[in-house]
Amino acid sequence: MKMDLALYQALMSISVPEQKAHAVIEAMESDMHTMLATKSDLAILKTEIHADLSKLEVKLTTRMGVMLSATIGILITAMKFIH
Repeated sequence: MKMDLALYQALMSISVPEQKAHAVIEAMESDMHTMLATKSDLAILKTEIHADLSKLEVKLTTRMGVMLSATIGILITAMKFIH
């Protein structure tokens, strides 16, 4: 509300007609309600990101395990061929 009043006063000080000043403020309020994230939006996003990171962590751990197993297998095979 404080920002609306400040914007209204600023528009009036530069001789913007009152109807246009109200239209600007209403458009800005409408955009703020639809475009800005609320605390609950951010909390939901945080939860989703945490879940996605957990899934990626499991995938990464699995891939690292497979690569490590394959590397050990290749090394053991190479050692058997050398001896």
